[in-house]
Amino acid sequence: MSRHVAIVTDSTAYLPPQTMERHAITAVPLTVVIGDRAYEEGTEISARSLAEALQKRRHVTTSRPAPEVFAEAYREAAAAGAGGIVSLHLSSEVSGTYDAAVLAAKEAPVPVRVVDTRMVGMALGFCALAAAEVAEAGGSLDEAAAAAEKRVANTSAYFYVDTLDYLRKGGRIGAAQALLGSAFAVKPLLELDGGRIELREKVRTASKAIARLEEIAVERAGTGPVDVAVHHLSAPERAAVLADRLRKRLPAIEDLQVSEVGAVIGAHTGPGLLAVVVSPR
Repeated sequence: MSRHVAIVTDSTAYLPPQTMERHAITAVPLTVVIGDRAYEEGTEISARSLAEALQKRRHVTTSRPAPEVFAEAYREAAAAGAGGIVSLHLSSEVSGTYDAAVLAAKEAPVPVRVVDTRMVGMALGFCALAAAEVAEAGGSLDEAAAAAEKRVANTSAYFYVDTLDYLRKGGRIGAAQALLGSAFAVKPLLELDGGRIELREKVRTASKAIARLEEIAVERAGTGPVDVAVHHLSAPERAAVLADRLRKRLPAIEDLQVSEVGAVIGAHTGPGLLAVVVSPR
């Protein structure tokens, strides 16, 4: 990593490994705790193992990286020649990761611009890529951070879950909203709004919910160049079908990513998750 501006994100960006390598993006791992054992996301636990633990009703929690982990990443970037770092992270409304990065940035050997993207998954990943592309073109620290913030403002994330129980247990959605879903046997469509997980619509069946997810994504994408990601957990067939339909309906797609979320997000959504990220360029 010899360019002037380095890009750091966290493991919930779910960027493909080859993409991270090509753009020299560093991802700091969050932690998943199953029972009394802690695992680093992306290296020590798979989405399949997480799904199995959830299905067996094992106790699962997540935790942010320690500030020292970020500090080490910043020191390594500086030692490799970076004169500045843009550090982009998942929403501070759902994790303390941003706060840990801010603490570490105060002691970094080079300037660090820490950005709370208010996003997660490839909604975060596309922001990191935007910053990386500017850095690769010789842009300054301010220009790379501004590119990420501009992409944040244009990016939306929508998702369907089979049940709100996991989000309720993890404190990521209010008990009243969770009760609404279970009491009326509706299928929830959610969105990231101001960094928070909010209930967008209530639909009666899973098939109608997924069809509605497609319509929302098409409406949000518009007609211009757009990047799209489809995420899932233990639902590869659903994800493949949705991705195919979006590919046909959005001829201006520049980048279409289809991937299973990692253990951290999976722990809070449960198996059956289907999500769409729409990020106009």
